[in-house]
Amino acid sequence: MLEALLIALTISYPILGGFVLSTAILGISPGPDNIFVLTQSLAHGVKSGLAVVLGLASGCLVHTTLLAFGVSEIIKRSDTLFWFIKLFGVVYLLYLAFKVFRSEAQIEISASKTFKKAPSKLFWTGFTMNVLNPKVTIFFLAFFPGFLFSTDMNHVLQFYVLGFLFIAVTLVIFGSIALLSGSISNLVTKNTKAGTILKWTQILVFVGIAVYLLLSDK
Repeated sequence: MLEALLIALTISYPILGGFVLSTAILGISPGPDNIFVLTQSLAHGVKSGLAVVLGLASGCLVHTTLLAFGVSEIIKRSDTLFWFIKLFGVVYLLYLAFKVFRSEAQIEISASKTFKKAPSKLFWTGFTMNVLNPKVTIFFLAFFPGFLFSTDMNHVLQFYVLGFLFIAVTLVIFGSIALLSGSISNLVTKNTKAGTILKWTQILVFVGIAVYLLLSDK
């Protein structure tokens, strides 16, 4: 009990808060996953959208496990290797910011082209979309290591805490997109500035996290 209390005292709650806030902003920003949730919800109902959300969130657990055991071992073996991982994260996040900068600000929603599937199949569609996407693994590798939040807690456990926080935020944000799909679609369609605002918000978050990674210690 005393040991758990001492570990709790070493936790940096501002770092965790920054992680949750960054995850939430990126979850709101237009991307293939949340657009897929939105279009399925619009075309086939909220239940279909929520099935996709659960599949996507479950897939994140696989990436968290790979990251937790792989990077934790690297941290044990070499400070230099871990520094290179963080440097890779900086470069990759700046690359993502540049890609968003080069992309169109307009948000395309074409629900009429989606193919109807049973909720169980949509769950597995979301799961496989996430697990088999190497970009998700790379993003986790770039994003998570800079948010280790305790000097005493086991690194594997810290990565799992970050992973479950990421999953929880994803469930809330993507679940809200499914539930409010009609209102969101109308808002995005009618507000021509929505795409531009979300685009630049996403760029600022990517650049901000990259700068944070560059300046943070192990």
